[in-house]
Amino acid sequence: MTRQILVGNVPVGGGAPVTIQSMTNTRTHDVAATVEQIKRLATAGCQIIRVAVPDQAAARAVGEIRAQISIPLVVDIHFDYRLALTCIDAGCDAVRINPGNIGGEDRVKAVAEACKAKGLPIRIGVNGGSLEKPLLAKYGGVTPEALVESAFGHIALLEKYDFHDICISLKSSSVPVTMAAYQLMSMESDYPLHLGVTETGTLRMGTLKSAIGIGGLLALGIGDTMRVSLSADPVEEVLAAKDILKAAGLRKDGPDLISCPTCGRTRIDLIGLAGEVEERLKGLDKPLTVAVMGCVVNGPGEAAAADVGIAGGDGEGLLFRKGEIVKKVPQDRLVDELFALIEQM
Repeated sequence: MTRQILVGNVPVGGGAPVTIQSMTNTRTHDVAATVEQIKRLATAGCQIIRVAVPDQAAARAVGEIRAQISIPLVVDIHFDYRLALTCIDAGCDAVRINPGNIGGEDRVKAVAEACKAKGLPIRIGVNGGSLEKPLLAKYGGVTPEALVESAFGHIALLEKYDFHDICISLKSSSVPVTMAAYQLMSMESDYPLHLGVTETGTLRMGTLKSAIGIGGLLALGIGDTMRVSLSADPVEEVLAAKDILKAAGLRKDGPDLISCPTCGRTRIDLIGLAGEVEERLKGLDKPLTVAVMGCVVNGPGEAAAADVGIAGGDGEGLLFRKGEIVKKVPQDRLVDELFALIEQM
């Protein structure tokens, strides 16, 4: 088990539930736009939010942003350690840095001491795209071993100044490299791990890569917090993260939809039915498994683990609960009857 840190009032590591993070894509100095986006993300289920701080205008906005939101705020710092110091003074909840790119050790020391004085954790963000040249030469490119060695080099810098409130990420655009790096790190360190696959692409492919990389690690018991990185509205990152946690068996809140892939026996518009049920389930917070099956012959039995479901026939279908048939229903009433039964549960 990893050690635990606190990001604001949210525990990360040490057996705490895996938390969902995202990052704003507004200009951070635009306080109103940034706060509005963070509130949308929090409503969607984001538990920790990160903002980019590329300049002093962004750093000066951090305090005002933090005062208007309800979830912890992490600042993302590159190159200029003074930006980190400004944000720490302004009231951020954590700092994400790469200790190797903010200058000499005295600057790392200044950030570590400022964070320690306020009780703030630091996330060391190792990224395949910015690995140190000596490590690239040593390992012949971006490898799991190079990412882990980079992380330990940065850890050593912080530990030198007696700073141990650390979280680690080791991201690459390669899913296999990312997974292997986190597995290696989990064997060699007990610092909490922030999971992510970087530069995954647009909504569809990015979600798939993240589901494999992040979900695969979660299924192995690795990971304490996560961000799905997508070239999309950040709300989509949060929704994808929630789905990954559900698929990995780590999140039980809200309904879970299962549906069959259709075959030559299907006599209803199963794809349309499944889409309609999925849309109506978005407003439900009951932890139910709901099945939409295309065949009355096998459907109820195949979906016996579902709490409730429908199975389509020719012009009519079956409404069932825990694998037991409740009644036959005309096809055009299947979804309404399903949700009437759900309301009774």
